[in-house]
Amino acid sequence: MKNDRTVTTNRKAFHNYLIEDSIEAGLVLTGTEIKSIRAGRVNLQDAYARPQNGELWLVNAHIAPYREGNRYNHEPARPRKLLLHKNEVRMFIGEVERKGLTLIPLKMYLKNGRAKVEIGVAKGKKLHDKRKSIVERQADRDMEKAMKTVRR
Repeated sequence: MKNDRTVTTNRKAFHNYLIEDSIEAGLVLTGTEIKSIRAGRVNLQDAYARPQNGELWLVNAHIAPYREGNRYNHEPARPRKLLLHKNEVRMFIGEVERKGLTLIPLKMYLKNGRAKVEIGVAKGKKLHDKRKSIVERQADRDMEKAMKTVRR
């Protein structure tokens, strides 16, 4: 869409996890947090979503304090409530509890001026899976390089 703007992506998530499913979720934010998000001062590196009392919470997502903020500035790493439909929350909580999966934020973006997070249902990769991904990625690069030289 024209009104979407990616603020940050969690590239480590694709390296450390196999992403099975993803969904868009809204965020409950305070006043200065949205200003920091618009400035792109967000880090999702160590963040994850956790079910608590029938709700999903985004934990360890670092939104830097707003530079021009005053004494009412927000705490950078506070837990933030995710906004989803009740049946979506139940489905994700069920998958996390039954299958032992993890909820990881994949990217944060602005959609029509509102902050959204793409949450992925993920399963942790083992070391050999990570190595396999690296080998496959290198093979794809080599193949692309060979195709470019053949076309010339």
